[in-house]
Amino acid sequence: MTALVPSPGALGVIVVPTYDEVDNLAPIVARLRAAAPDLDVLVVDDASPDGTGELADRLAAEDPAVHVLHRSGKAGLGAAYVHGFRHALAAGYPVVGEMDADGSHQPEQLSRLRDALTGQDGLPAADLAVGARWVPGGAVVNWSRHREWLSRGGNRYARALLGMPVHDATSGFRLFRRAALEAIDLDGVRSTGYVFQTDLVHRILAAGLRVREVPITFIDRERGTSKMSPAVAAESLVRITAWGVGERLRELRAGSADRTGRRGPRP
Repeated sequence: MTALVPSPGALGVIVVPTYDEVDNLAPIVARLRAAAPDLDVLVVDDASPDGTGELADRLAAEDPAVHVLHRSGKAGLGAAYVHGFRHALAAGYPVVGEMDADGSHQPEQLSRLRDALTGQDGLPAADLAVGARWVPGGAVVNWSRHREWLSRGGNRYARALLGMPVHDATSGFRLFRRAALEAIDLDGVRSTGYVFQTDLVHRILAAGLRVREVPITFIDRERGTSKMSPAVAAESLVRITAWGVGERLRELRAGSADRTGRRGPRP
């Protein structure tokens, strides 16, 4: 593992996975550095053929707070994030965040997530702060009704099936306390697509940790191509269904064991 060295005074790091984001990377990194100068930026590039990785290297050469990890090929969003998280934890960052490279997430709204993580907004501090679209005050810009329906519906499905008190489990705008990432089994994460986001929320809650959602405005990308595909959507549906069915079966087995125990030994 290549050593990642935090810049002087860094209080955390934002992991930004990239694949063919050469037109978006420099503007989003500049906005991140302006909005949160005490947070480093870690670009995890999956061997982008459009030169994103080379651009990231140039940005890192100009700013010690920008770091780059190069992966050998496109292996999915979840794998890229896990790779970045492992390096961030090994480097000792107390806070680890994530956000998209395409400008959909507004770095200027990071302060909302930071306040939720520390309790500066007067509410209990979170172990994971999620920038949410589908809570009061949240919004999306430039989305079709069909895409909004799919996202809202998918989140409702996950919430109902997994019993999670989270309205936007698929959001990719987040801040974690390092202890939260250390409390879950990152090595056991097998989700490669966008369902990775739901997977981590589920694991954080299962570990008994606190998740808080804060409203954000999500703006659809203006440049480049979305990485969402039918295969990615199918992975989400299949995995969430499997997790939900598995949980119901475990609950049934636990309930059956409790009833057997209450009846006492048979004569």
